[in-house]
Amino acid sequence: METSKRTEIIELAIRARERAYVPYSNFSVGAAVLTAEGEIFTGCNIENLSYPAGLCAERTAIFSAVAAGHRKFQGIAVSGGMKGEAAKDFCMPCGMCLQVMSEFCEPSFPVLIVKNEQEVQEYQLRDLLPHMFDSLDKG
Repeated sequence: METSKRTEIIELAIRARERAYVPYSNFSVGAAVLTAEGEIFTGCNIENLSYPAGLCAERTAIFSAVAAGHRKFQGIAVSGGMKGEAAKDFCMPCGMCLQVMSEFCEPSFPVLIVKNEQEVQEYQLRDLLPHMFDSLDKG
């Protein structure tokens, strides 16, 4: 992923946190995913009183991109923290989000975990979900 796109998805993930709907946990998460074609889709977490009905930021971003016709991705940035505050720690994607990433991304897919523009941890998907379900032919 080129440096300018990396910087852009980091900034957009941080900004996407502001749109999170989190009346129950007050923990906002933003994500920005870069498609193979260079487009960026953002997402935020959306809570619901019926807890399982909510959706994580990472899946919101990926599903938005898939709904727009994209199936291949270059990387994702994720930022999380208490609503209205700067992130104080790194927010890792949950297992469900990682499994969704594995549906569309190679094991080497870069996952950027963002505290702020200067503090970013980079992982490969395989490091975060080493035993992903991957037996389906993704053609």
